[in-house]
Amino acid sequence: MNAFTTTGLPRALCVTGLLSMLSLGAPIALAQDAPVRIGLMLPSTGTYAALGAAITNGFKQYVDEQGGMLAGRKVEYFAVDDESDPAKATEKATRLIKRERVDLLVGTVHSGVALAMARVAQNTKTLMIVPNAGADELTGPLCAPTLFRTSFSNWQPAYAMGKVAAERGHKTVVTLTWKYAAGQQAIDGFKEAFEQAGGKVAKEMTLPFPNVEFQPFLTEIAALKPDAVFVFFAGGGAAKFVKDYAAAGLNKSIPLYAPGFLTDGTLEAMGEAGEGLLTTLHYADGLDNDKDVAFRRTYAQTYKLKPDVYAVQGYDAAQLYHAGLSAAGGDVRKQDVIIKAMENATVDSPRGRFTLSKAHNPVQNIYLREARGVDNKVIATPIEALADPARGCNM
Repeated sequence: MNAFTTTGLPRALCVTGLLSMLSLGAPIALAQDAPVRIGLMLPSTGTYAALGAAITNGFKQYVDEQGGMLAGRKVEYFAVDDESDPAKATEKATRLIKRERVDLLVGTVHSGVALAMARVAQNTKTLMIVPNAGADELTGPLCAPTLFRTSFSNWQPAYAMGKVAAERGHKTVVTLTWKYAAGQQAIDGFKEAFEQAGGKVAKEMTLPFPNVEFQPFLTEIAALKPDAVFVFFAGGGAAKFVKDYAAAGLNKSIPLYAPGFLTDGTLEAMGEAGEGLLTTLHYADGLDNDKDVAFRRTYAQTYKLKPDVYAVQGYDAAQLYHAGLSAAGGDVRKQDVIIKAMENATVDSPRGRFTLSKAHNPVQNIYLREARGVDNKVIATPIEALADPARGCNM
């Protein structure tokens, strides 16, 4: 075979012409017909595995509701277990972006992992949606045009609870959390609102993550006799703390408050000790909107599970990207168009409609919930359309 094609042109010239067409963005049917490539970097093992599964379920539920497509294009998933390990995050995110060539990076639960992912995404100009991690930095100093969040900042639910505690007449509060960024940011958010209203955080206590030896702290709380206690715990540690708090008899004399992660997915494990707990979060059981009713029904039928806040955040991540991709006619190369449409979107979420701040964080209602059985029932909306202050964001 010679170096000429059947058209009589040199093969090298044909290849050069094809490369020129690609560089000029000439439409190629194969590229537009190819599936949208979604990278799901979420925990599938370890403490946060159930949260990662819920986020994945929610994302896929929205895609399935669109006929298995986003903006008329089929969807292909590339899933990686992030292991909730920040030390492995950079390599795993890079693999999804460089080797799998994902169009969208979705992740994650653990804030330390999300921060590392965000840096990789920004360096490669890859679109990324955070469906859980609440690190304030993501929509603060690390904010970027390509980075969006469909969950919350650690500041948001904690700030709302500071307002609630003050309105309930409490003057002194003791706080307790694991000693890590999420806990400290939640404490700071609570303290900001509580002390603005005239309250005083009498003492801030911490213990190493994931230590669950709470007895020394409970003894100190009993001696200090504050008006209330505010904590930040989640998962198995949250269930143990609440049970230990009740076993010490403190629940009868010192009200306990927290962001909703204390009781989301943990009420069954808490049993009677969790009954009546008040928490604040951007989602609750019993919201009176058609979207939530339909979402919960479909989720329960599809996955045989009760949906939670994590599933909602995954669902809304898919919904937000769909809004952007639709504006671009399904063309993933039109990133500027996609970003602008996502920035201007009003997301019809099961939590209630929300928009995005200039830092790409949800501007959303924060609900006061009361634990009743295994439900976190909405009893009030202490703050509507709460925007994170996005301190340090220069976007």
